[in-house]
Amino acid sequence: MTVEKVGVNAISFYYPKNVVDQSELERFDGVGEGKYTKGLGQIGMSFCADNEDVNSLALTATKRLLEDYQIDEKSIGCLVVGTETIIDKSKSVKTILMDLFPNNTDIEGCDVKNACFGGVQALFHAVDWIYANYELEQRNAIVVLTDIAIYEKGPARCTGGAGAIALLITPNAAIHFQRPRAIFAKNNWDFYKPIGHTSTEYPIVDGKISLGCYVEALNACYDTMKEKSKKLYKREIWLDDFSAVMLHCPFTKLVQKSVALLALNDAKQKHTNGDHTDYAGIDFSAKISVHDRETMTSLVKASGEIWKTKTDPFLVFNKNIGNMYTPSLFAQLIAYLGLRDQNNSDREKPEQLLFFAYGSGSISAMFAATLDRKNAALENMIKVSKESLENLTKRQVLTPQQFTDILEMRERFLHADAPKIPESLSKNGIDLAPQRAFYLDRVDAMSRRFYKSLE
Repeated sequence: MTVEKVGVNAISFYYPKNVVDQSELERFDGVGEGKYTKGLGQIGMSFCADNEDVNSLALTATKRLLEDYQIDEKSIGCLVVGTETIIDKSKSVKTILMDLFPNNTDIEGCDVKNACFGGVQALFHAVDWIYANYELEQRNAIVVLTDIAIYEKGPARCTGGAGAIALLITPNAAIHFQRPRAIFAKNNWDFYKPIGHTSTEYPIVDGKISLGCYVEALNACYDTMKEKSKKLYKREIWLDDFSAVMLHCPFTKLVQKSVALLALNDAKQKHTNGDHTDYAGIDFSAKISVHDRETMTSLVKASGEIWKTKTDPFLVFNKNIGNMYTPSLFAQLIAYLGLRDQNNSDREKPEQLLFFAYGSGSISAMFAATLDRKNAALENMIKVSKESLENLTKRQVLTPQQFTDILEMRERFLHADAPKIPESLSKNGIDLAPQRAFYLDRVDAMSRRFYKSLE
């Protein structure tokens, strides 16, 4: 048999119930009004107490995927996890998830780590596994993207978030990935989490360098994507070819500027080809810096229609949850599905989706997918995606002081000697999702973690 159209055929999303309002956090932190909301484009930030960790988030998303789509555990032959939230230097999150497959020990895969990019590489592994093994195995793959992003007190703390997404990867999928893949990898020190004498969840980050690394990778990937696509399809590709343009989102304003730079790339090429452009006054030969406020303002304005129709509507989770690291990119896919009925684009045209993934350090990729409107699996994915959007309004809004206290609680738990029990389990006012959410119940004297679920 021919294995083709490999991609996403089921999707699940879990994010914590606790959220802090970014405008309230601005006042609490004593920064200028609009610093987090207008300056970064953020609305809310989800966060975890000490009773949730990267394993519990992954368990919740994966269990919901299996249950909501009635997936037989024996139909899975590969399970790959992408995460940078390391709570064990050896044991992978994938091994914890095997508790959900008690009757199936023949499942390939483990964890993939490189900052926010690990989830996309996990996806690539799963897609390639299907192409290589499905004919013999007749089994599918699951990819889990799970992270908790928190920062020490200071300017980066407002860019946290948390979540987990599980994807079922199959042949003949409703959302299937296309060739080519464009990759950009380089040794950078923009964001990292070194092992030292003191355990910490907080990274070392240089925000200005990180933005430059992101933009360098973006431009390189788009150039490579255009070059490879021209060789493969014998034609140019443009942003206009895609129904949605989805980019990894540390915060919204970076994505808006990045879309402007992609649009500039198209305009440069069209200008070279003698086509009319709307970029009067822009020196196409100049090197554009994302930190050049005046030029970026002009580019953002020029790319406004692309931003408004192809990217901004699908950042609803990113704006309201924050930076989830590995799940951040595919949260936009879930929003695209959930808002699909509201999208005014021409439904007679093929729905092509463009993705850009970035992970500090750094590794990045650009790739595309096609959404098949006739695939029966799409209906369930749209239903689940709409429920994920609705759940944004059901979260528990806590004050900035409560948020700060909870992060301090996480620090105490991290540094406490085993055995230990999360403090939040005995405190009022800290909840998980109302049902089907796993939580950390205890850590025993041998530092083994045990989980329970809310049924």
